[in-house]
Amino acid sequence: MSKHRFGIHPSWVIVFAGVCAALHVGKLPPALPVLQDVLGITLVQAGFLLSAVQVASMTLGLAVGLSVDSLGLRRSMLVGLALLSFASISGGFVGDAQSLLFLRALEGLGFLLVVMPAPALIRRTVDASQLSGRMGWWGTYMPTGSALALLVGPWVIAGLNWSAWWWLLGSVAAFACVAVWLCVPDVPAPKPEVHAAANAPLPQLGGASQKWPQRLVLTLKSPGPWLVALTFAVYSSQWLAVVGFLPTVYAELGLAAGTAGVLSACVALANVSGNIMSGRLLQRGWPAQRLLSIGFACMALGAVGAYAVWQGEGLSTSLRFACVVMFSAVGGLIPGTLFSCALRLAPSEGTVSTTVGYMQQLSALGQFAGPPLVAWVAASAGGWQWTWAVTATLSLAGAVLAHLIGRALHQKETHD
Repeated sequence: MSKHRFGIHPSWVIVFAGVCAALHVGKLPPALPVLQDVLGITLVQAGFLLSAVQVASMTLGLAVGLSVDSLGLRRSMLVGLALLSFASISGGFVGDAQSLLFLRALEGLGFLLVVMPAPALIRRTVDASQLSGRMGWWGTYMPTGSALALLVGPWVIAGLNWSAWWWLLGSVAAFACVAVWLCVPDVPAPKPEVHAAANAPLPQLGGASQKWPQRLVLTLKSPGPWLVALTFAVYSSQWLAVVGFLPTVYAELGLAAGTAGVLSACVALANVSGNIMSGRLLQRGWPAQRLLSIGFACMALGAVGAYAVWQGEGLSTSLRFACVVMFSAVGGLIPGTLFSCALRLAPSEGTVSTTVGYMQQLSALGQFAGPPLVAWVAASAGGWQWTWAVTATLSLAGAVLAHLIGRALHQKETHD
């Protein structure tokens, strides 16, 4: 294990860098009303700005994962953070939607370059006994960054302007880049070992030792990456669909916009607790399949409580809020567990980032498709009362995938 500079373990710096990257994903929603007024951005253009990051992940996740394994894990994070800083600071100076959209696409690429190598880099900087716990913390990067952006963004924009919000987060990314450069060592991949039973070398572990076509074929022909990626897709699609429409639902219930924003941020933050708990429970020997199954079951029950209507009436607003908090908090067991499973089910050390890239790509696809599906159901039904049917169906699919992941992990442990 590496030495700790400034008394900070490198893995915590990696988690911090992930949160900084997620801030750039979540920085746009609080600024949209102002951007529409100041830059004359249309609703369609606002939609493109919101989806630009997800489109980048949806189309480039696997490709960036492949390039990360070749570029190097630490170097990739540094390039990604530098790109986020440059694009955000530059974005504060633009005066038209087209330029902002282009820079938003650059931020999407920078985001991928930061989050793709992180799980593999954490794996190389912590002891095996701490890995599950740290991966649980890594799973918090997205909800933490999103919640912070929802909470802090409106204050900065109201007190200064939207450009200052862009410049602030550009400076935060630059600080994270310096922190990674100073505190995260360039740890090489483990050397290949000899399989005791067959007395033959295992597949080459180093990322640079395999060319990208080999890593691509190895990843896509292995069931493990498909299972974790599909499971992440059914999780992320329903989580974003429910949390993304919360301000709209709260407005229809008569809550003020400020109150709705705070409550939505609280729901996003609740997701952090589940991620952290997943790492602790995995360290204590809880099977991944059990954690995934509990997470999907509670997401289904939470959505039923929050949205289901019986004889024209649903639960009270406070009970609905409690159900959504449970939906997010216990559902948080899923991403932390899946990141840990991705490390274990990647076909080799050199394909960890590629596996995470594929997981990110299908996760983005789920986030891209989930909200429109829920919105279509709500529009067809004339309200949100059938939202639970969508989430319950996705949770059922997640439970089936969790069972298959459990079998795959058992087979891998038996084989090893």
